[in-house]
Amino acid sequence: MRLPTFVTRGLCLAATLVSFIAVANADSVEPEISVVATFPESNPFNQVVNGDRNQIFLTIENKSDRNVTLQSVGGSFHHPETGTLVKNTTSLAYSVPLLEGAKLQVPYAFHSEYTGDLRLTIWLDHTTEDDKYRVIAYDSIVTIVEPEMSWFDFKLISTYLIVAAMLGGASYYAYLTYFPAPKVKNPKRRQAGSAPAATATGVSTTGYDEDWIPEHHLKKPKARKTAVSSGEEPSTGETSTTEGRKRKTRK
Repeated sequence: MRLPTFVTRGLCLAATLVSFIAVANADSVEPEISVVATFPESNPFNQVVNGDRNQIFLTIENKSDRNVTLQSVGGSFHHPETGTLVKNTTSLAYSVPLLEGAKLQVPYAFHSEYTGDLRLTIWLDHTTEDDKYRVIAYDSIVTIVEPEMSWFDFKLISTYLIVAAMLGGASYYAYLTYFPAPKVKNPKRRQAGSAPAATATGVSTTGYDEDWIPEHHLKKPKARKTAVSSGEEPSTGETSTTEGRKRKTRK
């Protein structure tokens, strides 16, 4: 009686341990998360433009029977042959829950400061309860090209104008500092100071020298005397003329 009971209890305990181990293994298995990265339709050759804001879309699908949380998306550039890390891209945090069987698309933007061919790797970090997992979304060699130049680029034109204004201001300041403008004397003050000197030397204010002109040419003709009024005596010439006229009348 005792032996079968002991065996039965042992079998029950073993079954319980096996069930616990199976559950633990099931919980430790990474949930199946599918991620597909695609460039926009405007970029059919999957090129990365140097210095610009490049964008890629991640389509995420939770194929497991558990709920997960999308934590962040990041990336990095590597040497295409040696795999040496060149630069890490910006990491974007999302903290978005992804339920069982759900599908979601999120954008991811990054920048590049290099040219040529590099390997671009983009990954997705998600958590399930207290466990954290990483899924590679994109891993391929991309070509980094320079942006196309345009004469009507507002940013480029404004940059040139700002640089030209700064250089012009610096050049004008240097010119005023090392080559100052000469001081101009006031002509009014010079004329006022020269007038007394001309008077002291005897030069006439008429504009010519009168020393060499004969005196009889310098004398001004006297004005003829006009007839006097009734209350004044006539001159000698006028009296003789009047008397002559009267004599002729008497004759």
